[in-house]
Amino acid sequence: MSIISDSLKRIKPSPTIAVTQKARELRAAGKDVIGLGAGEPDFDTPDNIKDAAIQAIKNGDTKYTAVDGTPALKKAIVEKFKRENKLEFTTDQITVGTGGKQVLYNAFMATLNKGDEVIIPAPFWVSYPDMVLLAGGKPKIVKCDEKDSFKLTAKKLQKAISKKTKWLILNSPSNPTGAGYTKNEIEDLAKILMKNKKVYILSDDIYEHIKYDNFNFFTIAQISKLKDRTLTMNGVSKSYAMTGWRIGYAAGPKDIIKAIGKIQSQSTSNPSSVSQAAAVEALNGSQDFIKERSDAFKRRRDFVVKSLNNIKGINCLTPNGAFYVFPNCKGLLNKKTKLKSDTDFVQKLLEKENVAVVQGSAFGLEGYFRISYATSMDNLKKAMQRIKSFCESIS
Repeated sequence: MSIISDSLKRIKPSPTIAVTQKARELRAAGKDVIGLGAGEPDFDTPDNIKDAAIQAIKNGDTKYTAVDGTPALKKAIVEKFKRENKLEFTTDQITVGTGGKQVLYNAFMATLNKGDEVIIPAPFWVSYPDMVLLAGGKPKIVKCDEKDSFKLTAKKLQKAISKKTKWLILNSPSNPTGAGYTKNEIEDLAKILMKNKKVYILSDDIYEHIKYDNFNFFTIAQISKLKDRTLTMNGVSKSYAMTGWRIGYAAGPKDIIKAIGKIQSQSTSNPSSVSQAAAVEALNGSQDFIKERSDAFKRRRDFVVKSLNNIKGINCLTPNGAFYVFPNCKGLLNKKTKLKSDTDFVQKLLEKENVAVVQGSAFGLEGYFRISYATSMDNLKKAMQRIKSFCESIS
């Protein structure tokens, strides 16, 4: 009899973390590997945020805090939602966790019973289905078409809802595609959700501020009739280049927030006190650098999309947010190339050209691969040339 639990056997390690680790190992072995797998900004945390953390240490703010966030950080989050999203919350509708991933995990652990279904549009962030499985729920994967920019349509949502549906996950802008839902698209989904009053919505807004081409961010909780059924998750990792600080947060119904706090009280307890102090400054301080960095990401996006679309057998949509592209490589999966799947494609690319990307099947959609362009333009130029050389060599 194995000592490992049955629930753990239902899940797999994160493919994106696995790719990043593999790239590290190859570099350590002396290989000139370009890693395009990590969803992490290459920019540094702004100085004012680092200074706030240093001051917190000097002030002795190094003790336990309230389990689900300091009053100061909760207040800053309330003000953020009011200022940027026109959403009114009270501090008892806010929870703070050790990264957005913990907030999502806690939410599923606090709300899912065996057999409860969670609708997950594919392509999806790799952790959604596994977190649902760990919590005893059942992921209901809905594949979204490239012609719809990989976004869930109202028709597909309606078809996916059943008597067992408890949650719908919406991620905009998306990981892995960078696709953002417009206000009209969200309103179309909302019409279906208003008719199905037992379905809750988990809105993952972590890439809210990384957007391009005058894309207007709109989150589903702004539709007043759905606010009481929506848990809106966000954090400081992506927009503020604070991945290592591990601070995520969410706003939503008081009963769910209280239940999340109960889970957290028996697992990690509070997030780092120093990181919370830094997050207060992130949310309350100057936001000017966000646009500057988004502009830099846009230049990288434009270069990567153009380069990929000039490679025979590859085509790539232009995303309007996040820092990923999700190119189609189906034209290179055939008998001539001897590549049977997108997994074959990314493995051979790493072996032959030392470029690490993630296969689309890891995100629930076969025939694609994800590139993170959150790296230097020099790295991207070398990577695009290597990808082109690889594709030409197998064609």
